[in-house]
Amino acid sequence: MTRYYYDFHVHSCLSPCGDVDNTPNNLAGMASLNGVGIMALTDHNSSRNCPAFFTAARRYGVVPIAGMELTTSEDIHVVCLFETLEAALAFNDEVDERRIRVKNREDIFGEQLILDDEDNVVGHEEDLLINATTISLDDAPQIVSAYGGICYPAHIDRPSNGAIEILGDFPHYVGFRLAELHDRKNKDAYVSRYGLEGIRLLFSSDAHYLDQLRDGDENDYIEVDEPYSSALVRKRLFEDLRS
Repeated sequence: MTRYYYDFHVHSCLSPCGDVDNTPNNLAGMASLNGVGIMALTDHNSSRNCPAFFTAARRYGVVPIAGMELTTSEDIHVVCLFETLEAALAFNDEVDERRIRVKNREDIFGEQLILDDEDNVVGHEEDLLINATTISLDDAPQIVSAYGGICYPAHIDRPSNGAIEILGDFPHYVGFRLAELHDRKNKDAYVSRYGLEGIRLLFSSDAHYLDQLRDGDENDYIEVDEPYSSALVRKRLFEDLRS
């Protein structure tokens, strides 16, 4: 069995406030150095740097996952993960149609850079990516599932864009089976206070800078029979997350 440590919430230089050093190649390289075998790229409301990230990850022996951090109409952040790159890009197209367009202020939020697999700039996202879409929290799971994906509330223990802070409680009514905590020390208190005994809690970095990326952690891994391709590792991972 091969043990893959993972980080499911990472931003590239496409995200507002994402550091320019967070290029697809740098992210994949740091994952390899840190012992993280599976990394998901989850930029705000976009998956456009995922193709370059997939190529970079193959160079470094990291299993890539194409994802997105969706901002719902309630201004809640939701991590969306997809088993294939093609599914993530198709979901990206739908989100593009549901974004509320506001021009990005680069002097405030920084550039939103689209890169190729050599980290060359091939485009800029002109409209701010971090603002809300017209997709509600209630509708997000069904829409993401239609593209073969999984989604769950991000950093529920943080005041900024966390579901609990905005709603006052965990949204059990939506039917989420997963949720993300930013700080592992909050686990017991949040499980007790918000009735999360039946929710699988995941821990990821939400890194906007390279020095925020996490190291491999003994509590966050999946074991897969070897040898397998990246596609099969992703398949086993999604089976595990859905179970």
